[in-house]
Amino acid sequence: MVAKKDISAGGFFSREFRMQALAAASVNIITYCNGISIGWFAPMLAKFQSPTETPLNFVVNVGESSWMGALIGVGGLTGNIFFGLLMDVIGRKACIYLVAVPHMCLWVLVYFAPSVEFLYAARFASGMTGGGTWSVIPIFIGEIADPAIRGRITALFTLTLNVGMMTGYIISSHVSYHIIPVSVILLPVLFLLIETFFPETPIYLLRSGKEEQAKKSLKFYMNHRDSMEKDTEQFNAKFEEMKSAVKRQQSQKSVTLRDYFTKRSLRALGIGLTVLFFNLATGSYALLSYMSSIFVAVKTEIHADTNTIIIGAVQIIGSFIAIILVDRFGRKILLMISTATTGLSLAAFGVYAYLVERTNINLSSFSTWLPLVLMALIILTANVGIIPVPAVLLVEILPPKIR
Repeated sequence: MVAKKDISAGGFFSREFRMQALAAASVNIITYCNGISIGWFAPMLAKFQSPTETPLNFVVNVGESSWMGALIGVGGLTGNIFFGLLMDVIGRKACIYLVAVPHMCLWVLVYFAPSVEFLYAARFASGMTGGGTWSVIPIFIGEIADPAIRGRITALFTLTLNVGMMTGYIISSHVSYHIIPVSVILLPVLFLLIETFFPETPIYLLRSGKEEQAKKSLKFYMNHRDSMEKDTEQFNAKFEEMKSAVKRQQSQKSVTLRDYFTKRSLRALGIGLTVLFFNLATGSYALLSYMSSIFVAVKTEIHADTNTIIIGAVQIIGSFIAIILVDRFGRKILLMISTATTGLSLAAFGVYAYLVERTNINLSSFSTWLPLVLMALIILTANVGIIPVPAVLLVEILPPKIR
C-alpha cells in the first residue's frame, strides 16, 4: 500500500503533485467559462425585462424569465445523465472536450438571439455545460489526484466556478452585450488546445486494457523521474495498487440493479442524496440566477449590480476557505457547520424580505447594509461546505462499481 504523503512542505506545487494541479487547473478553464455564463445572466435579466435597457429587439416578461431560470436546471439534469453515461464509453478526456460544445453554442445563440426562444436554448446549453462539468471533472480529478491533495484540488472546481461567475457579473454590467459572446467564446478554444497536453486518466486506460498507456499516464501525473530510485519505488507501488483495484472491479459481474441495493451502496446513496438535497435546499443556484432582481425587490439602497459583484467576491472568499479547510478538518464538520449557518442566514434573509414586502415597518436604516450582509452570509457559508464538498464526497463514498 502506498504511504500517505505529507503536503505541508510544498502543497500543490510540490514536484510530485505539480502535474496533477496543472491538469486540474486546465480542465477547470471550462468551469470558469460556465461560471461566466451563469454570472452573466443575473444582471442581464433585469436589462432584458426593461424596455429602455434591453440590448435586444424584444423585452422578456416575468413568465419568460421564469422559463429561462428553469431551463438551466433542465439542461443541468440532461448534462449530468448524458455525460455521466458517455464518460465510461469514450473516456473522461473525450467527454471533457465535448463539454465545450454546448458552451460554445450558448454564446452563438446569445449573440444572434432574434427572439426569447434563442435565450431559452442558450440557458439550456449553459445548464448542459454545467451538468457535464459536475459529472466529469470531479471524476477526472479524483482519478489523477493523490489522496493527500484530492480534497483541496477538487475544491478548486468550485473556486474556479465562482471566479467565473464574478467575471460574468462584472462584464454584464460594464461591457457591451454583443462584445461579451465574441470575447468569451475564445476561452473554450484555448481550453481545447491546452487539454491536448494532458493524457487520459490511468484508471480509465487500465479499464480499457491499455496498460502501457496507463503507465505513461501515471508517470506523467506523478511527475515521475526514472533516474530517481524513490520515484520508481513509489510509481511501482502505486501502479500495482491501481492495477489490482481495477482487476478486482473487472472480475465482478457487470453492473445490475442488485448492485445498487447492497448495504454499502444503499448507505452511500443515502448519504449522497441527503447531501445533494441540502445542497439544493440552500437555494443558492436560484439566488445567484436572480441576484440583481432580488436586491431590487428588497429595496436596498446600493445599486443591485454593485451588490451582485460584492456577492461574487464573497463567493470566491468562501471557495478559498473551503480549499484550506476541506482536507484539514474533514468533510463532515464542514458540511454540518455550513448547512446550519446557511440555513440560519436564509431564514434571517427571508424574514427581512417578508417585512419589506408585507408590512409597513420602516427599515430604511437597515436597507443600505443588512440585505447585503445577510446575502453575503448565505453565499459565504454555502461555499465553505455544502456547495463544494458534495463533489469530493460522492467520488469517495460511492462504490467504484456504481460510481
